[in-house]
Amino acid sequence: MNIPLAERIRPKSLSQFYGQSHLLGEKGVLTNIIKNNSYPSMILWGPPGTGKTSLANLIAKESNRPLYKISAINSGVKEIRDIINKTNQ
Repeated sequence: MNIPLAERIRPKSLSQFYGQSHLLGEKGVLTNIIKNNSYPSMILWGPPGTGKTSLANLIAKESNRPLYKISAINSGVKEIRDIINKTNQ
């Protein structure tokens, strides 16, 4: 099994996501966004291991929308423009 541990233990649904109750709690900002099916562009920022990727994956899955992942360290203007062009098609 060559799947990294982080991928194997990543939550598979929003109900399995723990923490961030100010975002995903009963009156959380993301809870309202998901209920209203009105998704703005988002940038998730924070230290490693806080659930940014897991949360982004779950929101994309819940909304049936594409998810584009880039790294600020490894990506440049070209990659961002390519993503913008994909979303405008």
